[in-house]
Amino acid sequence: MRDGIPQTEAVDAATRGLDLLDTAALVERLIDSQRGAFDAVLKARSAITVVVDEIARRLERGGKLHYIGAGTSGRLGTLDAAEMPPTFGTNPEMVQAHIAGSAAALVRAVEGAEDDAAAGRAVAAHVEAGDAVVGISASGGASYVVAALREARARGAFTAAVVNSEASPLAEVAERTIALQTGAEPLAGSTRMRAGTAQKIALNTISTAVMIRLGKVYDNLMVDVVATNRKLRTRALRLVMHLTGVDEGRALALLDASHGSVKRAVVMERKNVDAAEADALLARHHGRLRDTLSS
Repeated sequence: MRDGIPQTEAVDAATRGLDLLDTAALVERLIDSQRGAFDAVLKARSAITVVVDEIARRLERGGKLHYIGAGTSGRLGTLDAAEMPPTFGTNPEMVQAHIAGSAAALVRAVEGAEDDAAAGRAVAAHVEAGDAVVGISASGGASYVVAALREARARGAFTAAVVNSEASPLAEVAERTIALQTGAEPLAGSTRMRAGTAQKIALNTISTAVMIRLGKVYDNLMVDVVATNRKLRTRALRLVMHLTGVDEGRALALLDASHGSVKRAVVMERKNVDAAEADALLARHHGRLRDTLSS
């Protein structure tokens, strides 16, 4: 922050004169301007590592992960949370998202919602001491998010901030800060651009790494995938065939007997046990397929 102005509100000298460019040059300039988002996340990898381990420890003990944001940041948190159940077979309560202005703010801007500190405190009233809370705000100044994180920390939860302006109110109230220093936006103040891209990468990285630490991935395979549509059912079938070496007919029979669970089906075949025994083996190894198969 310089002169009290967040870095995300500064003017980028490299993109002056956007309205003077022809369309081809304009498109190229806007695409090229996103390169800094990746670099910003990569520079924050040490902070992300610490946050991942802190969150994983709490979720392993039964805690929940809460994303809290406003505007674009809130929508990105909601997107990431929504993808956890189908991708990793999680209970929807495990990873939750809260956005200033509630559900209506997902499809259109709710004016003034990010300034509602009382609403932020209210949403954090559901947070428990064993939970982890990640506040997301490009400028780090959204009162809704700052108040929510302050309340969550007072309740004993682990708190982390994902911000694009390091010196900010949100960074001050969080235990840990992931500062994605993307600087001035190609379109001044439009944090749905470079800042939003960096936040998307960071949130994807955090949630995916946490789920891997929780044993929901084997090798680089989504073995806890929930087969809720044709594409995912086909993926589950391929996973069982790949991990067991059986043909399609046998894989279908295993999935049927395992009620669609890839992990259960693989353990049944590899360990020559029924579904109940497979469940017992997985439970003994905290749901980790690799540990179960190597035991």
